[in-house]
Amino acid sequence: MFNKFLRENKVAAAILTVIRLYLGYAWFTAGFHKITDGFDASGYLGNAIANPVKGPDGNMVYSWYVNFLESFALPNIDLFNFIVPWGETLIGLGLLLGCLTTAAMFFGLVMNFSFFLAGTVSHNPTDIFLGVIILAAGYNAGKYGLDRWGVPFIRKTAKTYIKKDKAKAEA
Repeated sequence: MFNKFLRENKVAAAILTVIRLYLGYAWFTAGFHKITDGFDASGYLGNAIANPVKGPDGNMVYSWYVNFLESFALPNIDLFNFIVPWGETLIGLGLLLGCLTTAAMFFGLVMNFSFFLAGTVSHNPTDIFLGVIILAAGYNAGKYGLDRWGVPFIRKTAKTYIKKDKAKAEA
């Protein structure tokens, strides 16, 4: 019942727009500042590796994630120094404009969980909660944005290509 409300109701679309704009502004400004002020994730990653999230027994909770940071992220720090600020900026832009909203929110949640797994609590729980609502709402979250025109265009274009591929396969 709540999911139907989120996905189909006009009032929900208006509320989702406010949430979307709030998250979009937060993502956009975080990324934009990293781009303009310079960004280096090596200190953050080094700290996440040196001080992993530990459970009540003192053992690492996400040892697989620490291993990922140590064996992949840190050796490829230049890639992460590019992906993080530009990813945050593009996520913010997508949410602010309501353009590819569900894709932007999905990648925003991936980044939120990545920060969370590295031990940064901050505002991540709130962002994850609001992000899940936006993601669950689907198209309705971007209804008052560019998704109003973009999603139908993408669906129409995809159907056209599928029909062409089926016609080629049958010929």
